[in-house]
Amino acid sequence: MGKIYGGHLVAKYLKSVEGIDIVFTLSGGHIDRIFDGFLEYGVRIIDVRHEQAAVMMAQAWSMYKDKPGVCLVTAGPGFTNALTGLVNAALDNAPVVLLSGTAPVRDCEKGALQEMNQADMVKHIVKWHGMCHDPKRIPEYLSQALRIAASGRPGPVFVELPPDILNVQVNEEEVCMPPHKCRVFKSMPDIEAIKEAANLINTAEKPILVGGNGVGFSDCDKALKEFIDKTGIPFILLGNGRGAIPDDHPLSLWDGGQLAMLTALGQADLVIALGIRFNWLLMFGQGFPMAKLIRVDIESTEIDRNRCCDIGLAGDIRLALRELNKLVKKRDHSAWRQSLKEAYLPLVAEELAQREKASDPIHPIRLMEQVRKVTEGNTIYVVDGGDTSYFAVTGVRVKEKCALIAAPAGLFGCLGTGVPFGIGAKLACPDKNVVVINGDGSFGLNAMEFDTAVRHKVPFTCVIVNDQAWGMIKHGQEMSYGPKRVVGSELGMVHYEEVVKALGGHGELVRKDEEIVPAVKRAMASGKPACVNVLTDPTVTSPATLLLVEGLKME
Repeated sequence: MGKIYGGHLVAKYLKSVEGIDIVFTLSGGHIDRIFDGFLEYGVRIIDVRHEQAAVMMAQAWSMYKDKPGVCLVTAGPGFTNALTGLVNAALDNAPVVLLSGTAPVRDCEKGALQEMNQADMVKHIVKWHGMCHDPKRIPEYLSQALRIAASGRPGPVFVELPPDILNVQVNEEEVCMPPHKCRVFKSMPDIEAIKEAANLINTAEKPILVGGNGVGFSDCDKALKEFIDKTGIPFILLGNGRGAIPDDHPLSLWDGGQLAMLTALGQADLVIALGIRFNWLLMFGQGFPMAKLIRVDIESTEIDRNRCCDIGLAGDIRLALRELNKLVKKRDHSAWRQSLKEAYLPLVAEELAQREKASDPIHPIRLMEQVRKVTEGNTIYVVDGGDTSYFAVTGVRVKEKCALIAAPAGLFGCLGTGVPFGIGAKLACPDKNVVVINGDGSFGLNAMEFDTAVRHKVPFTCVIVNDQAWGMIKHGQEMSYGPKRVVGSELGMVHYEEVVKALGGHGELVRKDEEIVPAVKRAMASGKPACVNVLTDPTVTSPATLLLVEGLKME
């Protein structure tokens, strides 16, 4: 078999054993031998302009490929640049493997180039971290990393690969190559607890089901639809779980969006929570004190977090639903569903009306409706921004799981994910249209990744909701301190479309309502990474801003 460099072993294992043929990265001397291995073994590299974007692309890619996304960064600044993406992956429970170069172990504590203690910076964030010291064990470390990232509640892992093992050769016959790719094993919740849950469900008069990212990570779509159709329970799916059952299902609450969910939770006598954390976005589980609670989660420590449940089912959602479907009765909750609509539709009536009427300046709700009309169908929506996230998440409708991803609406509230997520999604799903809906402030954080998209010929369309400010912060300042106390939150008019054109993409500026649809159509037809920069009403804010302001009040 001959000799093989450690850096080449990285590439060989990822490609030949795990079937991973794409890695998101940015070059550096400490990892150069791995790059050479990628060339040798046919692993495609997507080289980015900032390492945080590499991690974000890997996260988005993992959502659609049912395997961890792999990103590779060099030592020191390359590693520290990746931290924002890594923390976002951790708080989103995304299976990402971050490989990093390090300073040579040989030169430890001598003042080597980019020498630093990297592991201590991330060990409280990742599920597992390790440094490989023996080139023959590289496949073992990679196998463990991928397995841990994908098992149980998913999350990122961190592996350090020093030059001492990458730039030396070993006899290939001495390398123990795992015989198969990493496997994930599912666990079943306690059967007696499942029976108790079924009894609660069968006797509830006003039940509601809320699903989150756990629905997205579980192969539960079929079982969930069977459960909803049989029990007749109104539901809403959030995060990566959204679309597992189409938004236009008769029992879905997405006709009223998040206000419908809050209305239903406040009136329910039973809440069924599937793979969702009771964090600040759900008022820490305190918004439905009178309801009984059934929680299903792959992570047992999450079951009683923030709000003790009546019945906890620790295990895989699909397996839990499979057993529940054998025990629950056929029910008709149409009267309950109708009473909910009568309660929440008046609350969103103004928003629904704004979708249908042209406005000058353009209202972001109207913009979302026009974009939806043009793009609805075979499309993945990626949302990035503050107020923009609210308008987009409530304004579009999806029919497939992960057809809408919105990192800023998650626990980390991470801006700047839009363009990297869009590139990752398009690379994972080349037959889908990808539409990024971006606030103008957050667009600037990773705008140079348009260069990455142009170089690698990754077409997608980015619609910028341009209110010429960090809108959520600006309006929050106005609410908290008054209109004359706005500071550090206004951006002014910037021609982002010209930046994209300069990088080799397609760019258009939109000022009027009637220009929206033609511009988006031209952008999608261009076959290039495209930017449609839409000037919107700078006075408009969203309920999400009020939630942020109230959440930060201390007196």
